[in-house]
Amino acid sequence: MRKKEKCNTNGSFGSSLGFILACVGSAVGLGNIWMFPYRLGEYGGAAFLLPYLFFIVLFGWVGLAAEFAIGRRARTGTLGAYAYCFAKKGVKGFLKSFAEPIPLMLPMNILEIFIRPLSLCMRLFGNILGAFVIMELIKIVAPLLVPVPLSLYFDLFDGFIQAYVFVFLTSLFIKETIE
Repeated sequence: MRKKEKCNTNGSFGSSLGFILACVGSAVGLGNIWMFPYRLGEYGGAAFLLPYLFFIVLFGWVGLAAEFAIGRRARTGTLGAYAYCFAKKGVKGFLKSFAEPIPLMLPMNILEIFIRPLSLCMRLFGNILGAFVIMELIKIVAPLLVPVPLSLYFDLFDGFIQAYVFVFLTSLFIKETIE
């Protein structure tokens, strides 16, 4: 007697709505990748094209690495990884984990779900706004040559560090949630 072979269904859509949403997401993504650089060149902002492409590659690489890591851990696709997380504890266990270590912590644990990504976004926004304000003040005080090297620091190096920290912390939060 032969064993039944498990059929892999990762390569197909479950419904036509899923296919339509995937097509729309792809179109929006391609519009971002192709239209933004075109508009930069058209309206005189082509100097920002290299940092833009650099960060597209950086975020794409880190996102792809996170997707691979989650897929390897769950041994399935994205939706299967969510199912893996729920199957590990069960829905009841997942909801119970909000009341740990004591039931009094329930509101704080629920708020934590929203506070983590919000705090990351606010931190990133605050750092970018702070760098912008400092650069504007420096342009007022010493408008000739001083802003050029500082602009390279605040725009490129500091932006790269902020993006790296943001992606690292997001990956860390995802890892904590899975475990």
